[in-house]
Amino acid sequence: METLALETGILVSDIYFGLGLKESGKGNTGNPRVLSLMSSLFERSVQKNEMLLETAQIKDSVTIFHGSRAPSLGIRQYIDRIFKYSCCSPSCFVVAQIYVDRFIQRTGVHLTSLSVHRFLITSVMVAAKFIDDAFFNNAYYAKVGGVSTAELNRLEMRFLFGLDFRLNVSVQTFGKYCSLLEKENSGGLQVERPIRACGIIESWSTKDDSACAPTIAR
Repeated sequence: METLALETGILVSDIYFGLGLKESGKGNTGNPRVLSLMSSLFERSVQKNEMLLETAQIKDSVTIFHGSRAPSLGIRQYIDRIFKYSCCSPSCFVVAQIYVDRFIQRTGVHLTSLSVHRFLITSVMVAAKFIDDAFFNNAYYAKVGGVSTAELNRLEMRFLFGLDFRLNVSVQTFGKYCSLLEKENSGGLQVERPIRACGIIESWSTKDDSACAPTIAR
């Protein structure tokens, strides 16, 4: 039993290293791999949703997260920008993905090219506030995200109420998301994070809870 636990721990640790959630001690350069995998995930999700909406001839409901047109900055570039200027931990992006999934499940909204950027900047900011020891204020994140401070304040409140303020991420869920994320290269996926890699303390619940230039179009 102990051997199995040890082997599982090594496997999980390797996944965290592979995603760039833990320092390898070899002088990592460039952005952590988790960013490109997350970008791919969001891009596929947007493409799938827009195709479904078009095929079914369903008009997407407009929310506070929707812009009048899609930003010129792509999802990958936008995520890289957030990481570069926010200085948040790579794990924030995993947690942000979890939050967006939860929000969508609770509200039934569609992630599209008109809304994905606002969901990204809002979810990463909320994640950084919840799991990082140090973080920037809303005004700074607004500049990074290319929105006004007043708008980001409204987005944050709507996001939190949409999540019912349920920001806790269990160790099991984070681990599951990371394992699925590691498989992104071969096909498809979805991320609650590891204690050491993400700073979650062991006293947290381990129960899975339910399943700076403007860049945003106005």
